[in-house]
Amino acid sequence: MASKTPRRQSGRRSKWAAAALIGIGLLVTGGIYAGASAAMAATEPTTVASSLTADDGKKLFQANCATCHGLDMEGTADGPSLYGVGELAVEFQVSTGRMPLQAQGPQAPQKPTQFTEEQTLAMAAWVQSVAPGPTFPDEQILDGEGDVANGAELFRINCAMCHNVAAAGGALTEGKYAPALTSTSALHMYAAMATGPQNMPVFNDMTLTTEEKRDIISSLIFLQENESAGGFSLGSLGPVSEGLFIWIFGIGSLIGLTVWITAKSN
Repeated sequence: MASKTPRRQSGRRSKWAAAALIGIGLLVTGGIYAGASAAMAATEPTTVASSLTADDGKKLFQANCATCHGLDMEGTADGPSLYGVGELAVEFQVSTGRMPLQAQGPQAPQKPTQFTEEQTLAMAAWVQSVAPGPTFPDEQILDGEGDVANGAELFRINCAMCHNVAAAGGALTEGKYAPALTSTSALHMYAAMATGPQNMPVFNDMTLTTEEKRDIISSLIFLQENESAGGFSLGSLGPVSEGLFIWIFGIGSLIGLTVWITAKSN
């Protein structure tokens, strides 16, 4: 009588089993590697990328500005000396795109900047180290928390004849102009008063104290952040645009009404 051998059962393996095992293996391996990397990074000292130095600023200056201002800022026939202008003036001129100058003209226009903020500050630091001048103010001066009413009065007395009482800017002589201040940063407002760029006079601390500069900046920030209290500004050009508006629409409406009444009576 033949002996019966137990029949081995063979289960059918799913076609996704191998892929699942490989995926689990990869996840486990990746988790172990990530944990080990994090542990090693925690034990290593962290290094922070250093910013550009004044020496880097010197190289940038000599490559981009020396053609007009000289290798050592001594000035040339095409550009003035920069001795004593300080880092504040450099930051103002370069970060607003006024420098490098594209072409000689009555005034350097504001345009997109050619340098990063780090490069600009590096050039400013080099200029300050060689020929010191006006430097960056305390943050409190730029906080916009000064006396707005006093600042508006000081602006009207000292600045409105060029920049317009609403800070909308205005034309000057010989193709020059005072730019609008409707989007100017607080730092550049202070820089303009302290360094006197283009045709603007320098307002030193004997002319306007630091606190008065803060008040003027606060009043301009208030204008930037609030709509015109008088309604539609008409370009903030004062009596010229307002008179033109009244002449065209006001008198025009009266003439139209008179013609309509005459035609109605006939």
